[in-house]
Amino acid sequence: MTTARPITSVLVANRGEIARRVFATCRRRGIATVAVYSDADSASPHVTEADSAVRLPGATPAETYLRRDLIIEAARRAGADAIHPGYGFLSEDADFAAAVQDAGLTWIGPDANAIRLMGSKVESKQRMAGAGVPVLDRLDPDAITEAELPILVKASSGGGGRGMRVVRDLADVSEAVESASREAASAFGDPTVFCERYLEAGHHIEVQVMADAHGTVWAIGERECSLQRRHQKVIEEAPAPLVERLGGDLRERLLTAARNAAAAVDYRGAGTVEFLADERGGFWFLEMNTRLQVEHPVTESVTGLDLVGLQLDVAAGAPLEGPEPTMSGHSIEARLYAEDPAHDWQPQTGTLHVLDVPGVSAEFTVAPTHGIRLDSGVGDGSVVGANYDAMLAKVISRAPTRAEAARELATALHRARIHGLTTNRDLLVASLRHPDFLAGTADTRFYTEHDPSELTRDAVLDPELAAVVAAVADAADERGRAVALSDIPSGFRNVPSGFQRRTYAGGDRELPVGYHLTRSGPELEQLPAGVEHLALLSAEPTEVVLEIDGVRRGYRVGRFTADGGRGDSVVVEGADGSSTLTAVPRFVDPSTQLHTGALVAPMPGTVVRVAVKEGARVAAGQNLLWLEAMKMEHAVTAPTAGVVTQLPVVVGRQVEQGAVLAVVEDSTEDSTEDAPAQ
Repeated sequence: MTTARPITSVLVANRGEIARRVFATCRRRGIATVAVYSDADSASPHVTEADSAVRLPGATPAETYLRRDLIIEAARRAGADAIHPGYGFLSEDADFAAAVQDAGLTWIGPDANAIRLMGSKVESKQRMAGAGVPVLDRLDPDAITEAELPILVKASSGGGGRGMRVVRDLADVSEAVESASREAASAFGDPTVFCERYLEAGHHIEVQVMADAHGTVWAIGERECSLQRRHQKVIEEAPAPLVERLGGDLRERLLTAARNAAAAVDYRGAGTVEFLADERGGFWFLEMNTRLQVEHPVTESVTGLDLVGLQLDVAAGAPLEGPEPTMSGHSIEARLYAEDPAHDWQPQTGTLHVLDVPGVSAEFTVAPTHGIRLDSGVGDGSVVGANYDAMLAKVISRAPTRAEAARELATALHRARIHGLTTNRDLLVASLRHPDFLAGTADTRFYTEHDPSELTRDAVLDPELAAVVAAVADAADERGRAVALSDIPSGFRNVPSGFQRRTYAGGDRELPVGYHLTRSGPELEQLPAGVEHLALLSAEPTEVVLEIDGVRRGYRVGRFTADGGRGDSVVVEGADGSSTLTAVPRFVDPSTQLHTGALVAPMPGTVVRVAVKEGARVAAGQNLLWLEAMKMEHAVTAPTAGVVTQLPVVVGRQVEQGAVLAVVEDSTEDSTEDAPAQ
C-alpha cells in the first residue's frame, strides 16, 4: 500500500495548452506551479502565468523538452516536489519516470514498468492477448502477401500519428517501413516499427481509465475519435456515437476490456485504452496511452470530474473513492490546428495576431450544462514555429444532447476570429455540420471520402465580394490616417475622374477593384459575380456594412503582416464566410520574383531525404525530397512533368520557409539522367 505524500509544488515537463491545463487545477488546489520553457517559448502564456519558470537553453525538442536531466534539475532549482509530464515529449518515457522517482520527486503518472510495457505496441499486444483483450495479428513485412493488403506500418513507441503509413501496394512496403522508422526515431527516439492488417472502415473508440495504488480501477466511459487526418485525431466526443447506435452490451464489453488491460500491467493513474471497432460491435486493441489524453476534456464534461485533480490524488497515494463515475449529456472537442487541409494538411508557421472564440464560458475546467470551453496554449501575438505541434487550441462544447453539442460547437468556431495563420477552422465547422457526422456514422475514412477542399467550398466568402469590402475598408483606414482629408472619402472627386483601383490576391486569383467613393456611397466599376445591387451603409477601417440585393450584411476586417505590423494582408469575416486576401502592390521589384517552376519550402524544416538529382526527368506528382517539420515528414512533389534544373539542398540542413528547394522546368528534351523510380 502506498503512503500518502502531499504535493505542494508541481513542475510540468511540457509546454503550451497542457501545461496551462495542469496549472489551472494546481491553482484551484493551492499548489505552486513551475514551468520550463525553450528559447522559442520564452513569451508563451504557460511561462508567464506559472509561479516560477526555468529556461531550457535551445529551441528544438531534443535540446529542451526531451532533456530528462535538465528538467529534473529545473525541478530541484525551483523547489518542485512533483513532476507532471503532460502529453507528448517525455510523457511516455519510462526512463524519465524512473529518473524522477530516483531523484526523490513524485511522478504524476503510472509506474515506469507499466509505461515501458505499454509503450511497446509489440509487447503490449502480446500482454493484452494473454489478458483476453482482442488484438490484430502482427505481420512480417518481408512476408506480406497481396491478400493481406492494405496494411498499416506503425511505430512501436509514441503516438499522434507519427511513424504511421498505410500501404496498399506490395512495392511500397519497404519504403513505407523505412520512412516510418525515420519519423519514429526522430519523434520518439525509437525506430522500431511493425505491420498489421489495416481496416479501411472502422471507428476509433477509446476508454478513459483511472487506477489507484489500492487495487481500484475505474473505466470512466468511452470516447469516439474517428475523424482523423494523418492518423491524428481532429474531432473527439463522449459518449461514442457508435456505442450509442449499436447499444446492447457493447459499452460494458469495452469497459471490461479496458479494466482488464489496466489490471494486466498493474496500472496506476490516468490512461487510455484505444480500440478499433466495426459496425457489428467487434473491436480490437490498438494501444494504451499511459498518460492524459489531449481529448480528456470531453470525459470531464460528461462526468464532472477533474482528471488532472485525480492524477494528483493518485500520485499522492490517495484512493479512488465512491462508485465508478458514469456519463451524462454529450461533449464534443475540436482541435484547432495551424495547418492548411486543402494542401495536404501542411503545418503553418508565423504570428497568430488574433484568436477570439465567442461565447466561451470556461477555460481549462468543465463548462456549464450548455457551454463552450476553451483550452489554448497561445494568445494574440503568439508566434507559431516549426519545432512543435501545430495545435493552437481545443474548443469543447457541452450540452444535454449530441445535436445541441454539435450545433453550438460549430457556431462558436464559425464566429471565431482567427487572424494571421491558415487554420483548419472551416473544415471543423463543415465536419460538424456534415450529415454523416450528425448521423453518428462517420468513420476513420471520413477525410478520405470527403475531400477537405470540397467540404469547405461554401465556407469561403466570395473573394470578389471580400475584395470590395477590403477596398472600402482600406480606403476608410487611409482616410482616417490622412488628417488633411479626413472629411472627404478617399477616391472622392468634385469632377469626374477615372476609377480608383486596388488589387488583392486570393489564392491563385488576382482580384482588381475599381471604385469611386461618393457622398451617396460607392460606385463600382464592376459588381461581384451574382450580385445585382450593392449599397454601402457604413464603412470603418475594421467594419463594413453593405446591403447586397436587399439583404443587410456586416463584415469585420482585420489587417496583419508576418512581422505583426500594419501591412498587406486583409481578413474579411461575415456570417456568409471569411476570406483572407493579400494586397498586391502597384509596383513589384523584379528581383523578388521566383524562377518559373521553383518549389519553395512551405515551412521551416530539415531536409531528411532527396530522391532525385539535377538533370533528372520527373513526372507530375513525383516525390522529389522530404522535409521534417513539427515532428513529421512532408513530401515535396513535382508540380508538373519536366526536368530538375536546380536542386540547392543538402540532406540534414535546415531550410527557412520560402527557401527554394528545387526548380522543375517543362522540357521536351531528353534529360541527361532519369529520375529513380518512386
